[in-house]
Amino acid sequence: MFGSPSIIVTSPEACRRVLADDEAFKPGWPTSTVNLIGKNSFLGISDEDHRRLRKLTAAPVNGHESLSMYIRYIEDNVITALDEWANMGQIEFLTEIRKLTFKIIIYIFLSSESEPVMEALEREYTNLNYGVRAMAINIPGFAYHKALKARKKLVATLQSVVDQRREQRRKNQSTAKKDMMDALMDVEDENGRRLNDEEIIDVLVMYLNAGHESSGHIIMWATLFLQEYPDVFRRAKAEQEEIVRKRSPNQKGLTLKEVRQMVYLDKVIDETLRVITFSLTVFREAKKDINICGYTIPKGWKVLVWFRSVHLDPETYVDPKKFDPSRWDGFTPKAGNFLPFGGGSRLCPGNDLAKLEIAIFLHYFLLNYE
Repeated sequence: MFGSPSIIVTSPEACRRVLADDEAFKPGWPTSTVNLIGKNSFLGISDEDHRRLRKLTAAPVNGHESLSMYIRYIEDNVITALDEWANMGQIEFLTEIRKLTFKIIIYIFLSSESEPVMEALEREYTNLNYGVRAMAINIPGFAYHKALKARKKLVATLQSVVDQRREQRRKNQSTAKKDMMDALMDVEDENGRRLNDEEIIDVLVMYLNAGHESSGHIIMWATLFLQEYPDVFRRAKAEQEEIVRKRSPNQKGLTLKEVRQMVYLDKVIDETLRVITFSLTVFREAKKDINICGYTIPKGWKVLVWFRSVHLDPETYVDPKKFDPSRWDGFTPKAGNFLPFGGGSRLCPGNDLAKLEIAIFLHYFLLNYE
């Protein structure tokens, strides 16, 4: 596959082993993916650099303080979007959701709400994504060629944002609000080394892409499942109404504590993540000959961890293709049996933010819409 001999790993135990063993496996993404997302992104860097960069970027994306700060902005945008859609007649649902999730992620990372900038960036990301899983054939007419042009435009736009931010800092004009761009510019490792522009831009390209595509698709599917299963809709809606009922009269909007009380809705989200498995595989490469579950994977071979087969394994999930949130009642899957955000040291760094965004959208959808 993609020009390399490849093993597709499908059992929970084998998937867990491959994801957890950094001594035996390194990232093995196709050339097109690495070139388009960025050589300095998590997809292209070594274990040591990955650990360093992940440590530097994790708190501003997933930390408790950050999530508490983003909740109000996500909420305001969800309320506005749902209200607009309800008055638009017929809409193309996924397109509108992607605009919403992109607006949110752009604000978190760049504090930018300029509509033209956002529309331009989102358009280029759409072109970029068509090439991410394509063969790296750089000839007009091929998806990779178009995607490379899109990356060039994305990098130019983000570089101008970095330049502008550095200029503001030089003139002491930076705002009180800190976003992810500020965090990336400020962070330094124990040796005092900071990220250069190229590293900052590759991290932004990666996070902005991952941060709107997956959450947008999962929101769409969860909403469709809620419509398809009226009993699930009623139970989820009752839980949200109860949360609102318990509030003090002067409280405005959701709190992180309330989101954590959405026990049934969390099961709806997990079941959507399981059934859909939006990120269906990750690529690794064997650093040495390694024996996994009785098979030898030769050094240099690519290993595709196939999440979809894990999530549809009838030994773990009875009637696996059925959407059934109640299957999670009192059930905690074993390590390797539920991998919607990957696993091991390269677990998706934005998983808490993604689930928060999905939960807030479904909260307001359930309370006020069909």
